[in-house]
Amino acid sequence: MKQMLRKRARIVRVRNVQHLQASAQAAQAEGRVATLENSAARLVSLRGSLEPTPGVLFAAALSGAGELSMRLDAARHGMTDAIVEARASAGRLAEARLAARIRQEGAEKLGEQARAAYAEWREKKQATPHRRKAGGER
Repeated sequence: MKQMLRKRARIVRVRNVQHLQASAQAAQAEGRVATLENSAARLVSLRGSLEPTPGVLFAAALSGAGELSMRLDAARHGMTDAIVEARASAGRLAEARLAARIRQEGAEKLGEQARAAYAEWREKKQATPHRRKAGGER
């Protein structure tokens, strides 16, 4: 009975660690998504700041701003694939975290049942009268 109780306690600890690991991985994935989205937003704002202002401009400055705008647009469009993949990865890891949580809760319930069964077994064992062995008295 004690062995079963120890085994269930170990399973509870393992499931808890698995849930913590899954939570950490999901948080990292969410952080990657946030970082990529923040970078894309900065590219958009930087691109917006390159709009020509009214007044006299040199052709070289206008050409340089146009070239930089094209590169920023290309970088932003290139980031969309990375953002989509990061969101998909974050979704998968969030599902894995939920599955790990469900397994953890199941293990906790089994651990509680094992503790209750062990307590009941001990009560029954203590309630039964013990016989003395023959030849044990002096």
